[in-house]
Amino acid sequence: MSCNLRCMVVAATLLLSLVVRSGQGDDRKTSVSFQREVLPILSERCFACHGPDDEAREGELRLDDRDDSVRSRDGSFVIKPGDPGASTLIDRLTTTDADERMPPADSGKKPFTPEQIELIRRWIEEGAPWSKHWAYEPPQRPAVPTVKRPEDVATPIDAFVVARLEKAGLRLAPEADRVTLIRRLYLDLLGLPPSPEAVDEFVRDEHPDAYRRLVDRLLDSPHYGERWARIWLDAARYADSDGFEKDKPRFVWFYRDWVIRAFNRDMPYDQFIIEQIAGDLLPGATQDQRVATGFLRNSMINEEGGIDPEEFRMQAMFDRIDAIGKSIVGLTLQCGQCHHHKYEPFSQRDYYRMFAFLNNAHEAQPTVYTPGQQAARRAILEQIDRIENELKGSTPQWPKEMAAWEASVRSKHVPWTVLEIKNAGDNNQRYLPQEDGSVLAQGYAPTRFVATFHAATKATEIRSFRLEVFTDPNLPAGGPGRAIDGQLALTEFQVTAENIADPKQRRNVRFVRVTADYANPPKKLEPPYADQKGVSSGVIGPVEYANDGDDKTAWGIDAGPGRRNQDRKAVFVAEENVAYPGGTKLIIRLKQNQGGWNSDDNQTLNLGRFRISISSRATDADRVPRAVRQILDIPTDRRTRTQQRAVFSYWRTTVARWKEANERIERLWQEHPEGTTQLELKERVVPRTTHVLERGDFLKPLDRVEPGTPAFLHPMSKSDEPQRLAFARWLVARDSPTAARSIVNRIW
Repeated sequence: MSCNLRCMVVAATLLLSLVVRSGQGDDRKTSVSFQREVLPILSERCFACHGPDDEAREGELRLDDRDDSVRSRDGSFVIKPGDPGASTLIDRLTTTDADERMPPADSGKKPFTPEQIELIRRWIEEGAPWSKHWAYEPPQRPAVPTVKRPEDVATPIDAFVVARLEKAGLRLAPEADRVTLIRRLYLDLLGLPPSPEAVDEFVRDEHPDAYRRLVDRLLDSPHYGERWARIWLDAARYADSDGFEKDKPRFVWFYRDWVIRAFNRDMPYDQFIIEQIAGDLLPGATQDQRVATGFLRNSMINEEGGIDPEEFRMQAMFDRIDAIGKSIVGLTLQCGQCHHHKYEPFSQRDYYRMFAFLNNAHEAQPTVYTPGQQAARRAILEQIDRIENELKGSTPQWPKEMAAWEASVRSKHVPWTVLEIKNAGDNNQRYLPQEDGSVLAQGYAPTRFVATFHAATKATEIRSFRLEVFTDPNLPAGGPGRAIDGQLALTEFQVTAENIADPKQRRNVRFVRVTADYANPPKKLEPPYADQKGVSSGVIGPVEYANDGDDKTAWGIDAGPGRRNQDRKAVFVAEENVAYPGGTKLIIRLKQNQGGWNSDDNQTLNLGRFRISISSRATDADRVPRAVRQILDIPTDRRTRTQQRAVFSYWRTTVARWKEANERIERLWQEHPEGTTQLELKERVVPRTTHVLERGDFLKPLDRVEPGTPAFLHPMSKSDEPQRLAFARWLVARDSPTAARSIVNRIW
């Protein structure tokens, strides 16, 4: 499917004429339409026991599982094509014997009407065709018809229109006058009326190509993309807020602008679809291709208090399948969420097999940049690289020095035990356990609150507590906080130790030393982090702020744009051993008091993903960033160039003689553009499993299913590509029977 977006209007007329011809072809084969007339009756009255709606059992009659005829268990014909008299289906519908008549009297279904029985009888008499609907056959280019008045034909599409008119004894209407013509063109292509000056210019233009040049000029207008993108954005459910009761604003205009640019660039339609379904999985995916996956993120997002985040992730998934069905496939697929489709050969298993293609993605919200910001960012990073290369060039022995530094920091290992923390009764913000022992905050995002956690340990010595905050694709800008740019603020870190054997023995832990791998300089919080009168909610800065008893101060990790979203850690050292010999229950309170007054308006500064550990040693926070620490575990000769550069970029900041160069680089970072966030998809490393859900209930999983496509549509080609990308290519494959018809009908 290589047609570009601009040619879709032409294709609309061409393919719609094909659709009419194909439909007429089927109608000529039988005067009774199985799809429109017979199938709805069988679906409503029979299939609950004898078709797609029932569970197939050995020996049971199924009306949807047939070759040339359907036989009952005794070998007689239930349906004998061409012979209603030999078809026991008619006998069972017309008999006066209540024990034999279908549907059974106790089924709750009404008897068939005489008109319905006659329709089924005629259908059997005409051969009982159970063939695939013409819409599920790949469209073929029809021959251009010959017409009696070839002078009326300027394009092949005109020939179809004129032939149909001639068949009806009609002729084309007279050509519109130029004022009408330019007005029609402007409204159709731009959605805007022409200016009086544009009308006058076109009326005066006597050039034979005046009309063609006007069309080209309008197609080149940026307003063309704005007008036609609206049609697709409606199909994509585009909105600038989340919906539901909170209806928080969200920043998805990058996707809107991508659709507009796609129309203005005349992007091929198959590329247009592939990038929206799986742009992030294309080799060397660009920012634009990742932004395109915003198509699948336009569903509503619910962050009301007490909601289950997984429930509403599933609701978004159902909406994505619906959007794909209606905008690309041209079918109402959502029926399959709860049951087999009543009128189409589409089963519930088909639904969840398609569902599985999309079910392995993070609900990502990364930072993106405008073209101007991207250029500025590239210039900054190039200057930083230049300075670092100068340092390397002026210091030939730097590899040895860095290796010695690595050896020194690698030896400083402190054993930590990760606590299994459980949220103590907070039914608003939800904390989802992760495989590494951390928890991920999702759902409702309150402001100015205390999150309380419980953990039990048998450790006999507890001197230090470590709080790690992690980035995560499911957090705004990647986190580690839940602010719209990934920031967080920790007002107080408080711990109570309780004797498991005797809960009356308990003490509030007093911390005598607090360190962190990073904290921003003191910074006053401005709106939106303020009260209703605009008064600031406080100051973020050194990690000591999280242990000063002041609700107006908090540990902040805002390193500025470009470096804000990193893993960080803080260590709190207790005055004494706080463990009890028989085991200790730890009550940990994370006070987060710096958010704004309105949790409905992206005013949170909550921790997004974090982990808490304990140690028997009184120690300081590891100053080496977690990302660098992970690279240090890789032998030097096995590191990528990017990994080695990351280690150097941190190490150089520890070299005193490079102070001036480090300050120059720091000033460059201060010029880094802010960017904005965009809802996207990002593939998970650990795959999710997909199950058929009983009546679409996410709490009632049935059989596990693998990704797959419905058998009644075109087959999927074997591919080593990621599954979602292969699915995207399948949607717009050349042998797809529905994809072209769907977009043609939408434009038409």
